Amino acid sequence: MTDRPALPLRDGRRMPQLGFGLWRVPAEAAAAVVGAGLAAGYRLVDTAAMYGNEAGVGAALAAAGLPRDAVFVTTKLWNGDHGHDSTLRAFDASLGRLGLEAVDLYLIHWPCPAKRLYVDSWKAMVRLQAEGRARSIGVSNFTPETLSRIIDATGVVPAVNQIELHPRFQQRAMRALHAELGILTQSWSPLGRGRLADDPVLATIAAAHGKSWAQVVIRWHLQGGLAVIPKSVTPARLAANRDVFDFVLSDAEMAMIAGLDDPGGRTGSDPDTVDG
Repeated sequence: MTDRPALPLRDGRRMPQLGFGLWRVPAEAAAAVVGAGLAAGYRLVDTAAMYGNEAGVGAALAAAGLPRDAVFVTTKLWNGDHGHDSTLRAFDASLGRLGLEAVDLYLIHWPCPAKRLYVDSWKAMVRLQAEGRARSIGVSNFTPETLSRIIDATGVVPAVNQIELHPRFQQRAMRALHAELGILTQSWSPLGRGRLADDPVLATIAAAHGKSWAQVVIRWHLQGGLAVIPKSVTPARLAANRDVFDFVLSDAEMAMIAGLDDPGGRTGSDPDTVDG
């Protein structure tokens, strides 16, 4: 496996399989963190309007001097901006903060089903893709029901659904649905917010390879065909999270990790209850 693997999207584009996320990265630190990530070799940056650090991402991209097409930039529509026209305005604001003419992937951050506006937002995103300003469009935290509604309403299937996914919350049913629909699964909170650090199974596998538990988990995501966006604010950890291409988990080790799945292992919010 190359150290910059990419996965195909249903719209014909390709997305780096391993990137890094900027959730809870302070605005004042974002430029330095993104600069360190790009220097470490990452070529996918995942931000969001809600994170409040899009401007820092844009500053780092400008300072890096890389060709625009060399870096895959994802941002997201926040919950208070749902609705057709509100989505278009929010997208323009995100582009302005990023200092870009287009983003590589625009996601609906949460469906917020009680608002009953996510279908209208999806229609606006279809328009943004047709205009070429959002090169690919997708969703985050969508369920089978909310996916079905946007697809039925527009005939357009998201390229990506970004969901909470880690060894203790493996989302097998959603992954199977994504495979059936041709949607790429991207894992957020891929390290389980640190709650896997003391797991004896991961410790055993890590010791066998001379790696950390986190490197083993990232490798598990990659070998499972998942796109993954671990987050760190330190250059050393950013580099370590990319140092996962010089070992391979055996079938037996993958099976051991599969055994860690727990239906109650969710660490984040339930998509059916998020509306704010």
